[in-house]
Amino acid sequence: MLSKKLLGSKSVAAPYSGDIAVGHVTSPYISVYPWSSVSGFGTKYTDPSTLPAGTGNGVAFSPDGTDIAVAHDSSPYISVYPWSSGFGTKYANPSTLPVGNGNDVAFSPDGADIAVCHDTTPRISVYPWSSGFGTKYANPSTLPAAVGNGVVFSPDGADIAVAHNTNPYVNVYPWSSSGFGTKYANPSTVPTGQGQAVAFSPDGADIALAHWGSIYIGVYQWSSGFGTKYANPSTLPTGFAYSVAFSPDGTDIAVAHNTSPYISVYPWSSGFGAKYTNPSTLPTGAGHGVAFSPDGAAIAIAHDSSPRISVYPWSSSGFGTKYTDPATLPASDAKCVAFLPA
Repeated sequence: MLSKKLLGSKSVAAPYSGDIAVGHVTSPYISVYPWSSVSGFGTKYTDPSTLPAGTGNGVAFSPDGTDIAVAHDSSPYISVYPWSSGFGTKYANPSTLPVGNGNDVAFSPDGADIAVCHDTTPRISVYPWSSGFGTKYANPSTLPAAVGNGVVFSPDGADIAVAHNTNPYVNVYPWSSSGFGTKYANPSTVPTGQGQAVAFSPDGADIALAHWGSIYIGVYQWSSGFGTKYANPSTLPTGFAYSVAFSPDGTDIAVAHNTSPYISVYPWSSGFGAKYTNPSTLPTGAGHGVAFSPDGAAIAIAHDSSPRISVYPWSSSGFGTKYTDPATLPASDAKCVAFLPA
């Protein structure tokens, strides 16, 4: 019988067997592989017949695993495909396109909406989703102040957060079937640099921002608004942070950053614990994306330089021995990574 690992109110089978997607700089811009926490990478899936139009900056599977979305450079800035152990025919573009390079993409937890953040005003575009794009929601009344780099919905779908380039570096809004509500007040302690990525803890009680400018990571209590910022970790990430992720059970937090060791992971329990020991085999370049597998038994880092994706077993002891690289590597520097939901 498969063991079970608690994920909030959801049980996830361990070991996980599913898929892993990597967005990268050159054609085909997205590479997807079967993945098993036991055996690692399988043979790369065939590329989509209609490729994304540019660098794959963000990738997300729908919550039910039936669709895969890629945020990319060049119009139409977002491409979505049916997914069933391989790419289906690309869905029609939204009638109102995002207005600049797509930097990140997220589905709402119920799969009813899809959000893409981009580099030109209004910097965030959200659409109803039902096997295709609906009519774009009205823009928020208070726009993100600069380039939108990261977007995420809260676990209950009641809020949407955007990481961006200008003070206060993160905007969070109530979210409902009517679209954006009035922006929440900024945190009392503003992050110290450009927001690159944002994540909620699985229970929705905390919100984390990966950013430029030391200290590179800021985490706040969250309850329909920002609470008190948690104390900084005693050992900071070593450089600009590009991505952040909580483990599925909420007991760890990982930060991908641009200088060695390129990945920093900490125990999390209403605050940072002592940083885990670095992996014995480090990623080979700047960490741009990080994700835990749904069973929490593996952690993946998308990075510059070959092999461009590094995946490690993960446990309460920290990093295990790096999995063997995929037989067909991503074609260039990797920008993002996502696992298929369990």
